[in-house]
Amino acid sequence: MNKILLSFFTLIVFCSSVFSDDTVNVTEITKHLNEPWGMTFVDDDNLLITEKTGEILRIDMKTGKKSSIDHELDFYYYGQGGLLDILYNDGYVYVSYSEDRGDGLTSTSIARGLYNTQKIDFKNIFRAEPPISSGYHFGSRVVIKDTYLYASIGERGAGMIAQDVSNHPGSIIRIHLDGSIPNDNPKFISKPTWLPEVYQIGVRNPQGMYLSPINNKVYISNHGAKGGDFFGEVKFAENYGWKIIGWGGKNYSGTKIGDGSAWKPGFTKPLWVWTPSIAVCNILIYNGDVYPEWNGDILVTSLKYKTLYRLDFEDEVVKQQHIVFEDLIGRIRDIEVNSKGEIFLINSNSNASLWKLNKF
Repeated sequence: MNKILLSFFTLIVFCSSVFSDDTVNVTEITKHLNEPWGMTFVDDDNLLITEKTGEILRIDMKTGKKSSIDHELDFYYYGQGGLLDILYNDGYVYVSYSEDRGDGLTSTSIARGLYNTQKIDFKNIFRAEPPISSGYHFGSRVVIKDTYLYASIGERGAGMIAQDVSNHPGSIIRIHLDGSIPNDNPKFISKPTWLPEVYQIGVRNPQGMYLSPINNKVYISNHGAKGGDFFGEVKFAENYGWKIIGWGGKNYSGTKIGDGSAWKPGFTKPLWVWTPSIAVCNILIYNGDVYPEWNGDILVTSLKYKTLYRLDFEDEVVKQQHIVFEDLIGRIRDIEVNSKGEIFLINSNSNASLWKLNKF
């Protein structure tokens, strides 16, 4: 792959995928971010970013200037935990985070507060129960569809807890925007033993979630273990099967997950699986004017391979995978699009940057 340093702020990369000859560049918007995790546009001129270490930053997209927004969230920064996803919607800011529940216990929690450029007073609207002593697998992406908030809750490394419907870890939850429980959730329709917030079970560590602007469906990306990362649809009252099945992956020790099956009848089937794992993070289903040839396709971020992938997605089928770029900005944590169709990315380290993707 050819890389050309044009200036301190701009890099060019020629795609190496055999399926793509797209050429793009990335422009650095702002730098010196400390473990950024999530981002959301307030409007095209203002972007909010969470740093896992505790900051909520407002970025002036015209100048790249950073401003800190105060908050009093009782978060726990350890391992994969800290301040995680962030979402702006209709005057409110929603944040997912690893909440400090005391005695070394934490939960994936979600808080909401009215947007303010100086300080946001957050109030919890969801807590995953039970709290667990673990620094792993918080999941923690949030999306809003109509009057519902969907959130991905990781299984915290506890494996079969994802099949225990008396617990939240290892599930996709759906609540109203104020935290109240929809009366058409699975518990009240067909799954009386499920917790009332739970919409789907059997996931491991879903660090990507997106509402498709094409078909209005919610999709996730999910970390497998040693192999078995996947992209799939969020479906009412269904079960992705963790840890009965591992989607083609193995335990880190090399042993089988369950009987080694990648899928079994009765479980939700992923739409695309990566083995070996790419350490898949957030996803975006594109619909815009800047890259019209990508409309309907899924953009997928990878931590392990430091790669932005594009999946051709037609009629609920992934046709093939392309590489947009690889090993250019480091481990890619999040991806976002503004109202113009411009695409932005953040990488994941203690001296990270916000980048804009451009056609070359």
